[in-house]
Formats: sequence, structure tokens, C-alpha cells
Amino acid sequence: MKRVLLFVPLLLSLYAGAQELYVSTEPASNMPANSLGIRMSSRFFKMEHEGITGMRFEPELMWGVSKRLMVHVAAYASNQMQASIEPEGGSIYAKYRFFSKDGLHSHFRMAAYVKGALINNPYYPESYHNAEMDLDGGTSGVATGVIATQLIHKLAVSGSLGYNRYMNNTKDQLPDDMSANAVNYSLSAGYLLLPRTYRSFEQTNLNLYVELLGKSNTDAVSRNHYVDIAPAIQFIFNSVTRLDLSYRTQLFGNMPRNVFNTFMIRFEHNIFNVVKKKR
Repeated sequence: MKRVLLFVPLLLSLYAGAQELYVSTEPASNMPANSLGIRMSSRFFKMEHEGITGMRFEPELMWGVSKRLMVHVAAYASNQMQASIEPEGGSIYAKYRFFSKDGLHSHFRMAAYVKGALINNPYYPESYHNAEMDLDGGTSGVATGVIATQLIHKLAVSGSLGYNRYMNNTKDQLPDDMSANAVNYSLSAGYLLLPRTYRSFEQTNLNLYVELLGKSNTDAVSRNHYVDIAPAIQFIFNSVTRLDLSYRTQLFGNMPRNVFNTFMIRFEHNIFNVVKKKR
């Protein structure tokens, strides 16, 4: 019985702020301590240089190390650089929540993150005219930044500011005409549409999101920028399983890009298997 009494609040604590489980960005909040999660993200996009549909698959393992620290380990595979789906490499992401302020039906969180990626893709040939690089399967490098998230009843708003440093891939060197440094920024909002009133963790949640995602290359050889918009819908089942559907497209910018529009399907399941008994 003690295990049940501990287990239920753990589930409710994860999705009490369900509307801040953003699809394209991370919130400043963490998953519960001593919990594990698995995630599969599938992205589909039209590659402008060939006019064909590209696919990228991202299996991910998530670990709530403590109430302040969580770690993600991800792998990548796609057909973006070759005709068939091939492994591209992996990344590790860590987020530390350093500030919390709780109120009635509200809270404010701030966190810092760091990410490292090792990718084996060749870089785009010159004919692709692509100046966008990313650490999610495309480019090796490191990133760091800060996140702030405010939850007020059924609305959650979050912003982030970060720095990316791109490096040589295992198969190819970073081209001289590509910016090795970039600043990324985001503004996200999530609204809990259903349920109207929480009665149990078995209720299905329906969340609506809209996210603005920007990046600016800062080196003189490729100083350009873009801002994308990514609306999304999210379902959460039994407080442990979520399904995300998202579409991302460019609002404005002058950065030459190989991909302007992306559709994503994501499945995630959380496992609570480390609940210690009180002595």
C-alpha cells in the first residue's frame, strides 16, 4: 500500500503541468527523479535539392537522475545524405534545473542545458546551397543555453536562448564557407484543452502548442538567420504515454536551407521502476 501511495503522486507530478511538455523544445521542468522514459521521434520532410521525401528516426532514452537533473541519450538514422536509411550517430543531452518558484496553480522554473553530438554524415556538397546545421543527426558539435518556463493554470509559456558550436563530422570536415557558430532561440506556448477538471491520472490529456524556433549563424562567412513556426497537438494517456503530432515551417529568414517544412510524429512512454520503500 505504501508503494501505491508513493506511485500515484509520482505519476501526477509528471503531468500536472502537461501543457509544458513541448514538442519542438524542452521546458525548464524535469521528469520525476528515479524515472526512465523511452521516446521515438519520426520526422518527414521534402528535400529541396532533390524533391524527394526525407526521413529521420530518433530513438531516445531519458533518465530522471534527480529532481534537478535529467539526461537524454539519442541515436539518429535517416536517408538525408544517401538513398537508404543509414545510421548517422548519436547525442547526449543534460538539463539542470537551478531555480523553482511554486504558487497556487502556477510555477516558474529556470534550467541550464548542455548537449554534445557525434555524427558520421558527410557535409552537404556545394550544390545543395545549405547553410543550416543541427545537432540532431546533421552535424557534430556542442550546445549550451538556458530555459525559463512559466505555468499559470492551463497555460504554459517558455523561452530559451542558446549557443551552438559546430565541429568536424567523423567522415568530413566542416566546410570553410559554413558558420561554425550559431545562436538559437525559441518561444513556446502550451494550453491544456482537456480534461477540464483532473479526477485521476487515467484521464486522457489533450494539449495544444505553438512554438517559434529561431537560429542565427554568427560567422562572417555565413551570417544569416531564420524563424520557424511549429504548431502541435499532443495526447497523454494514463499519465505515462504521450503521442505528439507537429508541423514545422519557416515564417521568415534569409538562410539557405535544404529543408523548410517538417512533419513529426513522436511516441513517448515513461517508466517508474525505482520507488524506494521507507525504512
